[in-house]
Amino acid sequence: MNDTHAPDRALLDQLAPATDLAGLHRLLELRAEQEGLLDVSYRTIDSPLGSLLLAATPTGLVRVAFDREGFDTVLASLATRLGPRVLRAPARLDDAARQLDEYFAGTRTAFDLPLDRALSTGFRGQVHAYLPQIAYGHTASYGQVAAAVGNPGAVRAVGSACATNPLPVVVPCHRVLRSDGSLGGYLGGAKAKTTLLALEHAA
Repeated sequence: MNDTHAPDRALLDQLAPATDLAGLHRLLELRAEQEGLLDVSYRTIDSPLGSLLLAATPTGLVRVAFDREGFDTVLASLATRLGPRVLRAPARLDDAARQLDEYFAGTRTAFDLPLDRALSTGFRGQVHAYLPQIAYGHTASYGQVAAAVGNPGAVRAVGSACATNPLPVVVPCHRVLRSDGSLGGYLGGAKAKTTLLALEHAA
C-alpha cells in the first residue's frame, strides 16, 4: 500500500521517464474507478496540523488521519476493515482536500461532504453523528454531549468516542472539552486541538 517500493521504482525508472510513470498511475486510477475495483482511495495533504491522510470509499470520506498515527498503519487497518483494494487515487478526494484547505484558510465554517460512517458504530457512532451540531466557534463538555445523545451518565464513553473519531476536523470532536474547560484528549495531540480551537476562535 505504500506509494512505491524502492526496488520496483528503480526498475520502472529505467523503463520509462517519471512523467510517463505518473501518467500510467493516473490511468490505473481511472481504470480502477471506472470498473469499481477500489475499496479505498487515499491521498495526503499539507495543513497547519502537519500532513493529513484522507481516505474515501465509493460512499464518501471514511478517514482523516494525523501523521503521528502512522499512515501505513492506518492504511493497513483500512485494508483489513474495509477491503484490500487500497490505492493512492487523489482525484476522488479533490473536494475533501479543497474544503479542508478552505477551512484552514478561515473561509469555511462547515463541511459539505459525503461521509462513510462504516468506522463509527454503536454508541460511538451516535456521538460522532451528534458532533457536527456543535457549531463552529463553540464548544461543549463531554457531559453535555452525553446528555444530548440521551445517556447523561456516559461521560467517559463520550470521551472514548471522541478519542477514536475516524474523521477528526471534519467531524469536530476538537470542540468537546472537559467540564472545567481543559482540553481533554485528542487523536492529533493537544497542540493540534489547541490550533483548531484558536482557528475557530472557539469559546
